[in-house]
Amino acid sequence: MKRFYKEATAVAADGGWSILLDGRPVRTPARALLVLPTAALGNAVAQEWANQGDEIDPAAMTMTGIANAAIDHVMPDPAAFAAPIAAYGESDLTCYRADGPEPLAARQADQWQPLIDWAQARYDVIFRVTSGIVHVPQPPETVARLGEAVRALDPFLLAPLSPLVSMSGSLIIGLAAVERAFPLAQLWQAAELDELWQAEQWGDDDQALLRRAQRHEAFMAAAGFAELAARK
Repeated sequence: MKRFYKEATAVAADGGWSILLDGRPVRTPARALLVLPTAALGNAVAQEWANQGDEIDPAAMTMTGIANAAIDHVMPDPAAFAAPIAAYGESDLTCYRADGPEPLAARQADQWQPLIDWAQARYDVIFRVTSGIVHVPQPPETVARLGEAVRALDPFLLAPLSPLVSMSGSLIIGLAAVERAFPLAQLWQAAELDELWQAEQWGDDDQALLRRAQRHEAFMAAAGFAELAARK
């Protein structure tokens, strides 16, 4: 689509900050008004629109895409949207350690156990950690409390949590990113631990490097969206 506006701005509106293109409000794909909960997030989304060239590239507008998801997909039924996210807590990546080699298992323990310790203290739960890939059920109380924690999130936090969890395979990593409980670089390393290990052992090719760079960019964008959405 060709660019059809000169100026993109975020202005105070009922319920938050509205995005205007030459004074006209932007709407989501479902035709709802694109209104963001904080000035920081509104300005970031407006900047994405302002940064477009002669052609509008939706793929380059990650913040806008997540905002659209929050309004069109989360707000109509937050509980239904939260359910598949919370389900990751039943088989969280960080609870499954390698049988070997020992250096890999040690790295997993070093990078993943602090995240589990944080989640256990933060949500008053207990995780069962195992070696291998055979599914080990988590305590029902843990699954229930994590579900409650996810459902309690605002739609503008649930929307970025979804890609954070699906990319990492870990509800713990996703929640830690949304809450800024650890540096994002540390969480990214934890999310990519197994792939990075394989790359160290066997080398990388251009496609693998590109794929990891794209995943890293998407991970950081989702975490950045959550941070701006929570900023007062």
